[in-house]
Amino acid sequence: MKLIIQIPCYNEEYTLPETIADLPKAIDGIDIIETLIIDDGSTDKTIEVAKNLGVNHIIRNKKNLGLARTFRKGIDECLKLGADIIVNTDGDNQYYGPDIAKLVKPIIEDTAEIVVGDRQTSKISHFSLFKKMLQKLGSATVRKLSGTNIPDTVSGFRAFSREAAIRLNIISPFSYTIETIIQAGKKHMAVTSVPIRTNPKTRDSRLFKSIPAFIERQLSSMIRMYTMYQPLRVFFYIGTILTLIGIAPLIRFLYFYCIGQGDGHIQSVILGSIFLTMGFITYLVSLIADLISHNRQLLEMTLERVRKMELDMQSTNKDNQE
Repeated sequence: MKLIIQIPCYNEEYTLPETIADLPKAIDGIDIIETLIIDDGSTDKTIEVAKNLGVNHIIRNKKNLGLARTFRKGIDECLKLGADIIVNTDGDNQYYGPDIAKLVKPIIEDTAEIVVGDRQTSKISHFSLFKKMLQKLGSATVRKLSGTNIPDTVSGFRAFSREAAIRLNIISPFSYTIETIIQAGKKHMAVTSVPIRTNPKTRDSRLFKSIPAFIERQLSSMIRMYTMYQPLRVFFYIGTILTLIGIAPLIRFLYFYCIGQGDGHIQSVILGSIFLTMGFITYLVSLIADLISHNRQLLEMTLERVRKMELDMQSTNKDNQE
C-alpha cells in the first residue's frame, strides 16, 4: 500500500525543514511512504529547500492560486503517482507528523474513506476564546449541513482513500476543508475523525486577513455547497417565507374589507401580490434547481468513471514501460 503525504506550500523555506523532519518514515500497513510538495507560486527558496530535503515529488503553480486550487492539484498528482492513501498536511508544521499513523489507520482497516484530524482546539493555548467559540459554532453548523460527526471541520490534517479522492470535486477557490466534508456527507462516504496533536505556532495564518473575512468566506462556502446538494429544500424554504410575507398584508386587507373599511388599503393587496408572485417564482426555481442538481450528479458519476479509466491507462502504460 502506497501513502503519499502532500504539502501545499507558499513561502515555507523556513518551516518546511521542520515539517519534513516531523513526518513518519514507516507506518504499519504501509509499504511505501512518499512526499509531494505543491508550491503555490512561492517567491522564496521553498522549492530549493524541498529538493535539498529529498522530497520525492515537486510540482509548482506558476502563480499563486490559493489553497483550494493547490490542494486539488496535489490530489490529482497523487492519484497519478499511484497513491492508495493521500494525507494532506500544512507546510508550517502546525500538525504533529507522527500522528499520521493514527490518521491513516481507519483507512488501512477499511472502516473509513476520509479521516479528519481533530486538533481539540479547546486545548490549544494560542487560540483565543473567541476563536475557539467560532470554531465550535462553525463545526456544529457544518455537521448539521453535512450529516457527519466531525468535531474540527476546518482542520487541514486529513487522510483520503484513493476511491474518496477520485470522487471528490473541489470547486471552491478559497478553502477545501468545509467543501470536502459537505460533499463527503452528501455522497454518503464513510467519514470519521481521530484526535491529533499540534506543534507550537510558527507563523500567523495566511488563509485569511481578518476574522470577519474568514467568516464571510466560510459562510459563503457552506451556503454554496449545501445549496448545490439540497437546492429543492433551500429554495422551498425561501419560497415559503416569501409566501407567508405575502399572505400577511392580504389578510390585513380582508379584515378591513370585512368590516367595511376596505377603501384605502389597496396597497396591502399590491404588496401581498408581489410577495406571493415572488414566492411562486421561487418554488418554480426550486424545481429547476433540483433537476439541475440531479443532472450534476450524473455528470459527477461520469467524471468518476473517466478519472478511473485515465488512471488505469496511466498505470498500464507505466507497467508496460517498466
